Amino acid sequence: YKKAITMTATAYDLSYESCGKKPGDKYYGLTASGTKARRGAVAVDPRVIPLGSKLYVESLDSTKDYGFCIAEDTGGAIKSNKIDLFFDTASEVKNFGRRKVKVYILD
Repeated sequence: YKKAITMTATAYDLSYESCGKKPGDKYYGLTASGTKARRGAVAVDPRVIPLGSKLYVESLDSTKDYGFCIAEDTGGAIKSNKIDLFFDTASEVKNFGRRKVKVYILD
């Protein structure tokens, strides 16, 4: 890896509460990079982690690592050392909450 950063992680899904869009809205289900929002696509501040970067997200609280992912999205609240991890369901988002993670920017 090139760099490791300790970040605050939150979680999002395709719900209106997470992304502010509903099915049928323009860009619903798409990331800022134009890819489909899915597990493994994460939102970052592109001034900290460039879009397209390959990452590994390690848990710092003995829960399961998020694992390998790609910086493909941005978000209004994702500034500085914050990362937003995509999950498939609202219950996964709620269970994840907010926690510290170590993000490895891969070569």
